[in-house]
Amino acid sequence: MRLLLRPSHLFILLSYLALSAVPFVPLLLGKPVEQPWQLLGIELVAWVAVWALFKRPAYFHWLLIPAFLALPTEIYLFVFYGQGISTHHLGILAETSPREALEFLGQKVWTMAAVMVAVAVWWVLSFRAARQTRELDWQDGSRWVALASLVVLSAVAAWGYEFGIAGAPGGTAPGSAAASGSGQASASGEADADSDPSRAAVAGARTLRLPGPPLPHWARLPLEPKAFVESWPFGLAARGYDFYKERRYLSELNERSASFSFGARQLDGTAQPEIVVMVLGESSRYDRWSLNGYSRETNPLLGKEGNLVALSDVITSVSATRLSVPVIISRKPATQSLKDGFSEKSFLTAYKEAGFKTWWLSNQISFGQYDTPVSVFAKEADVIQFLNLGGFTNHSNFDDVLFEPLKRALADPSPKKLIVLHSLGSHWNYSQRHPKEFDKWQPSLFGIDKPVYTDLKIKPQLNNSYDNSILYTDWFLAQVIGDLKATGQLASMLYVADHGQTLYDGTCKLAFHGHNTQYEFHVPAFMWYSEQYRERYPSKVAALHRNRKAKLATENFFHTMLDVADIRYPDDRPSWSFLNPDFKLHKRVVDSYGWTNYDNATMKGDCREVMDKGKPQKQEK
Repeated sequence: MRLLLRPSHLFILLSYLALSAVPFVPLLLGKPVEQPWQLLGIELVAWVAVWALFKRPAYFHWLLIPAFLALPTEIYLFVFYGQGISTHHLGILAETSPREALEFLGQKVWTMAAVMVAVAVWWVLSFRAARQTRELDWQDGSRWVALASLVVLSAVAAWGYEFGIAGAPGGTAPGSAAASGSGQASASGEADADSDPSRAAVAGARTLRLPGPPLPHWARLPLEPKAFVESWPFGLAARGYDFYKERRYLSELNERSASFSFGARQLDGTAQPEIVVMVLGESSRYDRWSLNGYSRETNPLLGKEGNLVALSDVITSVSATRLSVPVIISRKPATQSLKDGFSEKSFLTAYKEAGFKTWWLSNQISFGQYDTPVSVFAKEADVIQFLNLGGFTNHSNFDDVLFEPLKRALADPSPKKLIVLHSLGSHWNYSQRHPKEFDKWQPSLFGIDKPVYTDLKIKPQLNNSYDNSILYTDWFLAQVIGDLKATGQLASMLYVADHGQTLYDGTCKLAFHGHNTQYEFHVPAFMWYSEQYRERYPSKVAALHRNRKAKLATENFFHTMLDVADIRYPDDRPSWSFLNPDFKLHKRVVDSYGWTNYDNATMKGDCREVMDKGKPQKQEK
């Protein structure tokens, strides 16, 4: 005990304790910590493992450099965004240039620099103390007992991970279809809501083929892998590894289209300035827009726009962002939307080939298994900014965070511009997608942290909050149009949502997305154009008005986006553009028990489940 009370020893141990306490910072902010005892347990095991392997602090202290340096960022994210460093945040750091970082930090850069210097000094001093002492070395026989115990625990954990754990008597085995929800929305409304059903299917098939017997339920370790990821400081290594895997995944997707070129050019291109904006909406439902006939006035501003044409019959093929957006922005066929990656590039590259400067400005997240197929396309842009540090939490930015980079893009001296705005729209939790002044319909979920969406008693609040989020989207889009008008230039804007939402309609007991309902496939969309655009392209405007009620799919938007600026390429499909006089309808399919012909389907029950009258086309995943 007297050895431990020496100043140098106390300094080392308190430094390690401070690092281990980082996951519990939310408690100081009055917020709960999930599974605190698991966190404590996994951190204790991690420290024992490292100390037993390396024997003395001086030998492993260098491993803590990333944790020391990341400490200020972790605490900053906890305080302002309610979460720690994730793969997404590491992706932003990797993609952000020094100039963008300085713009983001502003005057805070000097404070950040001072904090980083202080942390570096802390590490150096603690490392010096560790090198100068030998009393904290683990040299007795208990070290070998600890190592043997760790080997046994690791073997049990590996077996359980590979072959599973048998369910408790009368219970359900962990990882079964019933427990996992087969890819449906989780209570958090975040990751699982955009999960890929094909991955769940593969996982289920793999479980059936496992040759080894599962562990008995009593042998299940009380510590879960997720607790290690959330722990500190060694959990940071798991986050780094996850980031590395995502980078490799992105690289593999990018390699598929690395040499692709459209050979695109703008017909009769002149030096006249031109601005094209595409807004990708999120989780927006067609029939909740008053622009489309909803009884509540959720679009008071867009409804006043004279040059805005709402499209009344647009469907998305699949109700998940990571799968639907690639179909919108590239030539990826709807029937391939369940497959990761695509061998072609998006309309961003076609615009660049035609002489446009391109921007991708996003309030979505850039890294993570639910977003990488989208961010691969985003990387084609000349200017890329992912502005959402808060993920999908109540600490996410509102979509107005896109206004400042939009204004900078509009002020750019390049005469021809394509700007993509990827909004957070109405992503769950709906009440966290707008500020207080848009909390119009009540009672709502505004101010309620993590409401239990599976509780049907909150159906009125959930629906009111959803409508409030649409009201905010109306304001956001109206401001974008206002900025385009202010340029006085030839300008146009296309808006389309990636998918809709099911909202406990009637007797339906489903909510959010990932289901097979019409509410999720039928999405709002519109086009706005300036007077200068009408003068330049009168035939396109006439075709737009003529096709406003046509049966459209998100597959039409790639071709329409190129037609907006009169961009052509050798094997293009102008007949798939609803701005083209030669527009032709094509078969529309949706992911509902196979590829269902949407226009040959019935809508079953209050959920309006889409059921093909014939035999759905088999899906390849």
